[in-house]
Amino acid sequence: MSRHFTLRSGALHAEITQRGAALRVLRHDGRDLVTSWPEQGPAPYYSGALLAPWPNRVGGARYAFGGETHHLAVNEPERGHALHGLVSDALWEPAGEPVPGGPDSPASLRLAHTVTPAPGYPFTLSLQVVYSLTGAGLTTTLTAENTGEAAAPYGCGPHPWLLAGDSVEEYELRVPARRVLLVDELLLPRSLEDVAGTPYDFTVSRVVGGTAVDHAFTGLVPDADGSVAVRVSGPDGGAEVRWQAAELPWVQVCTGTGLGHAGLAVEPMTCPPDAFNSGTDLIVLRPGEKTEASWTISPVEG
Repeated sequence: MSRHFTLRSGALHAEITQRGAALRVLRHDGRDLVTSWPEQGPAPYYSGALLAPWPNRVGGARYAFGGETHHLAVNEPERGHALHGLVSDALWEPAGEPVPGGPDSPASLRLAHTVTPAPGYPFTLSLQVVYSLTGAGLTTTLTAENTGEAAAPYGCGPHPWLLAGDSVEEYELRVPARRVLLVDELLLPRSLEDVAGTPYDFTVSRVVGGTAVDHAFTGLVPDADGSVAVRVSGPDGGAEVRWQAAELPWVQVCTGTGLGHAGLAVEPMTCPPDAFNSGTDLIVLRPGEKTEASWTISPVEG
């Protein structure tokens, strides 16, 4: 049975599930910052999931690597793709008990999972995730180490659905990105374009309205502190995700149009959709190598 772990710091409260190491609840002073789901699950539309060893999709559920063609299980049957990696339904093991935190230290939780060789992904990765909660926000750090004997393709990201009210159409959205990846009818990459002159230019915060977005963005523009932030906001407040573009140079943004699902997905990613085939920003981990990525979800005041 999957355990649940609770972290508290100041006005912030987070709940993490052992299944998928997923962020089930993040709440600030009683206001939800992300879409949650019942404790018994399942998590709808990958809410709060960790996406590894690839984010987004592998087109046709196949790719070539190391001189071989690999065939993955299809879990997006309507399009024939392999979606969002291999670990969102795995049971992650606690690496020690949660740390309660205090006035000068964060509340924290460490979970671990090993990706073992399987059809379509014959590689071994040791994954560790640390959730660290302070009064300012929840920071997630995901580390991957190749503990196998062959080089392995790798990418990662999270899948939170941020909340800023009841209607996504009324959210104000800011995405500080210069370029957007346009896709075909199967949501696979078609062309990388400047956002200027497209419906997907959210470099200046504006209301989502009727714009349907399910696109990856890059050319991220950092704030003065060097980090990148995508923000949703409404009259009663909102939420933002902040990260370093050097670690996560892409972000998928999805308004969930037509899904009937609450929130707007903001998914920082190490690579774009179908990177296992294009090779764009794909991380190749050689035996013994590690890679790490972090992101922070924080409240936005109304």
